[in-house]
Amino acid sequence: MMIERLQNNDVEVSKKIHSVFQASYKIEAKLLNVTDFPPLKRSIENYVNSSTQFFGYFKDQELAGVIEIEHNNNFTDINSLVVDPKFFRQGIARKLMEFVFNTFDSDLFVVETGLENRPATKLYKNSGFKEVKQWDTDFGVRKIKFERRIEK
Repeated sequence: MMIERLQNNDVEVSKKIHSVFQASYKIEAKLLNVTDFPPLKRSIENYVNSSTQFFGYFKDQELAGVIEIEHNNNFTDINSLVVDPKFFRQGIARKLMEFVFNTFDSDLFVVETGLENRPATKLYKNSGFKEVKQWDTDFGVRKIKFERRIEK
């Protein structure tokens, strides 16, 4: 098991990131019962040109999970957290979350997901996140936002 920063400005690396995102988001789209799911439309160029940080979880040299982070002085935003379906239920998402908590010195971590994505909402609640709001998107998904505040 190894977690490392992914050099997403390398096209070959971004192709691997894209592949894991696609596999995972196809499952999430089913959980959310939507056919038009914007994350599935994200291009490889979008990953290559992204200013966010990507960290990958490798299992037997294979990219099994990816967490995408936007970090600033005020908070750390978990933009995306995906696991290749071949590696579901192995604790990879939890390990990526713990890595982020241990790597980024933030008082506040934020994350959003689809309300009906029960595995994700359960993971975030079990990781100390509290629900702060819900809303409906224009593509028919009820979203939920979580925050985790670190008391210093």
